[in-house]
Amino acid sequence: MTIKKVPLNKDKLNQIVTDARKNQTEREQSYRGQALKMYPWICGRCTREFTNANLTELTVHHRNHNHDDNPADGSNWELLCVYCHDNEHQRFEETRFSSSAASSDNAPLGAHNPFANLKDLMSKK
Repeated sequence: MTIKKVPLNKDKLNQIVTDARKNQTEREQSYRGQALKMYPWICGRCTREFTNANLTELTVHHRNHNHDDNPADGSNWELLCVYCHDNEHQRFEETRFSSSAASSDNAPLGAHNPFANLKDLMSKK
């Protein structure tokens, strides 16, 4: 049995991608612009300060992780640098996906304590 290949309509696909990018850019600019006017240009986690020169490294983080929840008062936003923003999303993903695995696994997480002999090391000086 042979499968008939339907030729792709590249113009239609390009239009879909273009529209999606345009909508995303408009959405980001609207709440990003509002957040930058509302809040000081400081990362909410590491307190790094930003200027016009490096403002592209400051992102708007949605506290409830819903990018469509953009209240006018900015209660769902916080400004984070790209590093803290990536860290926040990584922690969220780890919590979301590892909670079910951790609850089903009864093995101890780890027994190594890197500070176990810290007192001995400090007393040698």
